[in-house]
Amino acid sequence: MQRGRRIAFDYGDVRIGVAVCDPDGILASPLTTLKATDNRLQFQITQIFTEYAPIHIYVGKPSHMDGRESESAAKASTFAKMLSELTVCPVTLIDERLSTVTATRNMRDSGVNSRDARASIDQAAAVAILSFALEIEKKQG
Repeated sequence: MQRGRRIAFDYGDVRIGVAVCDPDGILASPLTTLKATDNRLQFQITQIFTEYAPIHIYVGKPSHMDGRESESAAKASTFAKMLSELTVCPVTLIDERLSTVTATRNMRDSGVNSRDARASIDQAAAVAILSFALEIEKKQG
């Protein structure tokens, strides 16, 4: 597996969770939550790219459980296209089925009220997306 940081985004109409991994691709960690409607969104993302210098970017692609694309998949694809215009590193859409559900369950199990921790849930979903992407990379060699 190539050495370098990866960044994952859990895109939503209101909030965008962001996660980053260490340079060795071992641990995915929550980074921040961005407001999807913020006029400075592209600037904020460019700052993240500058600070972390990712070698790969992943965007969660929402799908139905049977594999069909959800309505949100087109929005995630548009977001991924915007990201690819801000960087030279590859941007890949990755299946995110159950990432938010898993993140919500894990937070609830640890005693956090999901209504009080929406931004944290978005970051945790981004961590789940990035962790999945890292596992795929490791299996591919």
